[in-house]
Amino acid sequence: MKFAFAGIDFLGGVFEALVEAGWTPIKLFTRPCDGLYDHNEAVVAQSRRHRIPMQLSRIKLADLDALAQTHGTDWALVVAGYPWLIRGWRGRAAYALNFHPSPLPIGRGPYPLFKAITDAREAWGVTAHVLAEEGFDTGDILAQEAFAMAPQETHETLLAKCQIAARRLASGPIARDLPARWRSAQVQGDGSYWPRVTDADRTLDFRSDVDAILRRMRAFGTIETIARLGDSRVFVAAAEGWREPHRHSPGTIVHRYRRHVVVAARDGFIQITRWSPVAVSDAGQLGR
Repeated sequence: MKFAFAGIDFLGGVFEALVEAGWTPIKLFTRPCDGLYDHNEAVVAQSRRHRIPMQLSRIKLADLDALAQTHGTDWALVVAGYPWLIRGWRGRAAYALNFHPSPLPIGRGPYPLFKAITDAREAWGVTAHVLAEEGFDTGDILAQEAFAMAPQETHETLLAKCQIAARRLASGPIARDLPARWRSAQVQGDGSYWPRVTDADRTLDFRSDVDAILRRMRAFGTIETIARLGDSRVFVAAAEGWREPHRHSPGTIVHRYRRHVVVAARDGFIQITRWSPVAVSDAGQLGR
């Protein structure tokens, strides 16, 4: 099967898995990445390896028309980590599908992994679904893989689980059985949409209990959370905590040692061990 890939390295293993399964790439649609939290080096390298054209701008009808004129309509548009809604593929491609890192219909939206951890979900998954033109992540389900979440799940471990599951879906049911799965795709029904996180979602609330605060830390992992220490806002890279009765108001700094800061939480203390100041230019960004 010929395919065009639209995405970045986040789920770029899908591209590799399809090639390994015998599919033939014909074009890469990606987007500019900051090189800190978004990357596309791997998929760009794949496009060069296979000597296929690459496009950084948003997919337009003219782009789909050009592929149809060159390859006919017997090809698939495979999307994984692409930020723009794609319309007009019907009649120009035989298939269009998206890989989404959630057990749809739960967790529609740009990046549901953070909330999956802060909500203390016990299970998660990855879904391959028909690319809907009327809304993100709403198309009929082609294949899905579920897996357990650990009590101490982190952003990095959950991301790795999603990437591994996406590769398995791509090399297994999608690569081997797409036409049959297309005919038997299951309607999603009602679901939930989780919007892009904000700095408020990343901010530690010391009025919460210790477990909830540490869970939020794990949810954002290397992207880091934000905390207010006195009159300053800081990025928190590492912290531990413990439960202990006390009479301090939540958010009170109760101890300092070198760059370690101990802050009162509702039912104990959080010790921040690695942090850096929030610069004005960082306000509102997902990462630093």
